[in-house]
Formats: sequence, C-alpha cells, structure tokens
Amino acid sequence: MTEPVLRMLAEQLPTWLPTQRWFGGKDRPVTEARPVRVIALSDKDPRLVHALVEVMQDDRKAVYQLLLGSREQPPEHLAGVWVDSDGTHWYEATADPELMTFLLDAMAEQGSTGPISFHREDDVDLDEGLRGRAVTSEQSNTSLIYGQQYILKLFRKLSAGPNPDLRIHRALHSVGCEHIAQPLGWISDEDGDRPTLGMLQQFLADAADGWAMATTSVRDLMAEGDLHADEVGGDFAGEARRLGAAVAAVHADLARALDSRPIEPGELDAAVDAMHRRLDSVMAAVPDLADLADAIRQVFDQARGAADSGVPIQHVHGDLHLGQVLRTVNGWVLIDFEGEPAAPVSERLAPRSPLRDVAGMLRSFDYAAHQLLVGQQEDHQLAVRAQEWTSRNRGAFCDGYAEISPNGDPRDHEVLLRALELDKAIYEVAYEQANRPDWLQIPLTSIARIAS
Repeated sequence: MTEPVLRMLAEQLPTWLPTQRWFGGKDRPVTEARPVRVIALSDKDPRLVHALVEVMQDDRKAVYQLLLGSREQPPEHLAGVWVDSDGTHWYEATADPELMTFLLDAMAEQGSTGPISFHREDDVDLDEGLRGRAVTSEQSNTSLIYGQQYILKLFRKLSAGPNPDLRIHRALHSVGCEHIAQPLGWISDEDGDRPTLGMLQQFLADAADGWAMATTSVRDLMAEGDLHADEVGGDFAGEARRLGAAVAAVHADLARALDSRPIEPGELDAAVDAMHRRLDSVMAAVPDLADLADAIRQVFDQARGAADSGVPIQHVHGDLHLGQVLRTVNGWVLIDFEGEPAAPVSERLAPRSPLRDVAGMLRSFDYAAHQLLVGQQEDHQLAVRAQEWTSRNRGAFCDGYAEISPNGDPRDHEVLLRALELDKAIYEVAYEQANRPDWLQIPLTSIARIAS
C-alpha cells in the first residue's frame, strides 16, 4: 500500500493543498509536495492512513499532516478525491465521522501505532465510540467534535516538540484556571522532531464566539441612525469589560504556572529590532507601507525606553483576538494558545510582555467595527460610528483588565502598548495581503492613525 499512496500524494497535493482552508502557504505556489512517511492506523475496511508531507514553496518548506481514508463502498459524499496506482480511492479522512472514531478510542485506550502515540490525562476517563464531526469554519487547523463532550484539534502544520497550545493549556489547568476548556488528551509523534499531532479538550457546547457577538453588536449600532453605542440594545461594552478581566486572570495564572521575570537589559531592544525586521519584510510585499515607514519606525524606537515600565515578561497567549475567545454561561474562555501561526516555534514559546495580548485584542476591536465597511461605498457617518464602537469597547476592555491585573492599567504603558499594537497591525497587513486582499485597508488605515 505504501508506494502507491506515496506516488499519489506527490502527484496530487501540489494543486490540492492550496485549496484547503488550513494550508498556510496560499501566498505562493507549491513547487513540490514530498511525502516523508505513511503509516496505516487501521488497515481494515474502512482504512485510515496517517501521512507526513514536506511542502516546498521556493525557499520555504514546512511539514503538514494528513489523514487519508478509504472504503470499499464509500458514501457519495466521500467518493474518492484521489486514485492510487492500485486503483484504490482515497479521500480526506476528517470528512468521515465514523472513521474519526478511531482517534478518540485510541486516546481512551492510550494505544500506539508505530511512532504515533495516543494519550489521555491521568484523571480523565473518555467515552468511546463517538463519531467525530469536522468543524468547517476552522482555518489553520482541523477540529473534530465528538458528541457534546469533546473537541479534538488536529494540528496541520507541524512544529518541533510539544505544541505551545498543549503545553500552556496543561499548565493553566494545573493551577485551576477558570478561563480555559479542560485538556483531556493528546496525540504525539515520537519520531524526528517529536511534534504534537493533536489535542483533545472539553467541548463547550453552550459557548458563543466572541467575534460573532462583537460583530452583531456593531451591526446593531450601524442600523440605528440616532443612537450612540451606549444606547443601543446590543451594546458590547459590558462583555468587553468582563473579557478584559478574564484575560488578566489568565495572565496571572500563567505567571503562577510558568513563572514571570523582569525584562533583562537588551531584551526590549531585541524585540524592537524584530519589529523593524517585520516591517522591512512586509513592506517589500506591500509597498503602500513605504509612505508610513518613517513614522512607524519612530513609534517602534520610542518603545526602547520602556524597559523600566514595571511590566514583567511571561508566557502569554500570543495571538489573542475576538475569534480566540468564547462566551459561556460561566464567563469568558480563551482558546488556541498556539501563538501567531506564521511565527517560528521558538518565538511562540518565548516569554513576552502580557501587553502583547492586550494589543492583539485592541486590534481585534478595530477589526470588528470596520469589517462591515469592507467593499462598501464610503460613508462618513458609518465610519464615525465604527470608530465610536471601537473606542468604547477598547476602553471597557482595558478597564476590566486593570481591575484584575497586578500590572495595573495597560493604558499606563502607552508607549510600549502603542508599539505592540502597531507591530500587530503590520502582521495583519502581511496576512491580509496573502489571504484577503479586500481587507487590506483595515490594518493600513489603522497604521496611519496609530503612527500619527
């Protein structure tokens, strides 16, 4: 079975990968997809195969994991995507809920197949036999929901060693953090760089997505001609304040679980130098930034003097925004502690200022308010209302954060916070250029405002 599958993947993946939501290299063509390992997890009908593929894009390469399924008589919606040289039809297995039962059962039984090991937490018993339904809205990974109990995240683009998402969730759970979903198990690879392949957590069936809640509030405001943000029934400020308090509580729990320390001489300079390098890189792809470059660099350099701000460095979320938070009946929950998908794993694992997470959320409020204006004719009144919503909810978030954080009000560290927010906006420019060019104007407009 192995050789036909390897040949099939090498032929088909260069055109198939860029069509997948989770593929992180949509900004350039795939020059080669080289399968490096294929393991049969189940060789009975239906068959389940795990594959590691090294994807080359000019001078860039990354390893992705795939799950392939095959049935003698597949349902119509699972009809073969690919056919190998033996005539076997294969499909992307995460679309097969029954076949995904194998992964949950293997974690419950703590089994292994070759170098792939399945684990559950010591204090957890898992229900077996549940089908895994894929979440279609996921972007950089693939998640499977099992009944109303569990959610398994399969990491598509693999990095060396334990995934930060697993490591941080386990650390937070060890100190009783109330603002995460309980980690229940994981899938690991004992070969090579020993990456984490997947992470199982408690599924929060009653949760509402923070981005959806925020953008609904924005639509309510846009629909009201005469009311201000604090007068509209869908006002989000109360939730923004509670969210700020939840983020501060998670930061405090992270400092307890994984320690924190004062920033050392030279570390802030190194962080600012990295901001300049990011700007150089993004500006090469988006020349529209060139006119703002001097003002941006001035903001970055002003942050070099903020080392005595008193804010320690510690492990943080690393990619915090409204799409990474869920509102349950018991409060806000933070998810996806992987850090920025495009950042190297060494950077994602490094301690950083908690103000970086604050800056990410402040940027997200700006996005939520202005995304409804994308592709619309310019409307001054709607632009004013979007900015009013942004200012109100940014302020409420910081108020809530200040109530809980031992580091005080993030607005008291304006110089550093401004530089971090601007750096995040530069990252957004790169992301939108590669994935959603129509949205590019949102971060570009924000950069012009922040830099001025």
